[in-house]
Amino acid sequence: MRYRRLGSSNLKVSELCLGTMMFADQTDASEAASILAAASEQGVNFIDTADVYSKGACETMLGELLAGQRDRWILASKLGNAMSDDPNHRAYSRRWMMRALDDSLRRLKTDHLDIWYLHRDWDDTNWPETLATIDDVMRAGKIHYWAVSNMRGWRIAQLVALCDQMSVPRPSLCQPYYNLLNRVPEVEILPACEAFGLGVVPYSPIARGVLSGKYQPGVQPAAETRAGRLDRRMMQTEWREESLQVAQRLAAHCAEKSCSLVAFAVQWLLANQIVSSVIAGPRTLKQWNDYLPAIHLSWNDDDEQLVDSLVAPGHPSTPGYSDPQYPFYGRRPKTNA
Repeated sequence: MRYRRLGSSNLKVSELCLGTMMFADQTDASEAASILAAASEQGVNFIDTADVYSKGACETMLGELLAGQRDRWILASKLGNAMSDDPNHRAYSRRWMMRALDDSLRRLKTDHLDIWYLHRDWDDTNWPETLATIDDVMRAGKIHYWAVSNMRGWRIAQLVALCDQMSVPRPSLCQPYYNLLNRVPEVEILPACEAFGLGVVPYSPIARGVLSGKYQPGVQPAAETRAGRLDRRMMQTEWREESLQVAQRLAAHCAEKSCSLVAFAVQWLLANQIVSSVIAGPRTLKQWNDYLPAIHLSWNDDDEQLVDSLVAPGHPSTPGYSDPQYPFYGRRPKTNA
């Protein structure tokens, strides 16, 4: 396993990060233990979870699995998404942040998080309150670094400026929805991260399975697949005819290159020098092992040019597409009603 510096921090993370979103959902404790053991043996030192994954059950399972080995892992979790119908059980009030952090630490059976993400942007946030709370929990030793996810470049710049004004440590990394079918983060998010010293840790590198090549254009997906189950986020993001067509073109290229499409898609991300690590979120041990060859896969100009010809830099595979997790705030229409 190779390791990279996490942005401008002194932390070194493995090129693959174990994503645990499926733990306690479609991945039971036995399979999760096998995945964790394999990742550890392969030299992975970075693991990602969130409070909202299975409404805390994922963190609880992970806390059990990490017993006796917590110190060998760089452990990241998140807050911000709704944990109940209570309007104060979400977002970034001081009250909720303090409670959410203590809840995560209790479930994970640890006294600190290495990285704590703000999981999404909330446009009505009083950011000085949020940053002051982050500063307090960092000083208390409950978190070592903080980070952002699903935020646009201008928001990252705003938060960095506020941190500097308030003498609060800047965010250390950003977790964007970024893969070769969605290159929109290349426009502002990734340049902002590079300019302000944030590491970049993309999620959904294989577009929730589209970049495995198992889905055929114009063919009904199998019922047991994520697409067959009409997964909400997949329907919002990757399930687009243009993406299925690109995946098949790339699958043919990978056959000539003697590699899997999964490895190719992950290596495309790792070939970007701005990227620190890539989140691989398996449901099974087999899926986890499918990610590993990406680490050793070569990358050349022909590979780069092929991807550019299929999905233009800075664009998604579908013209006009935008992810609803990244809302636009640039128009606030005035009505005469």
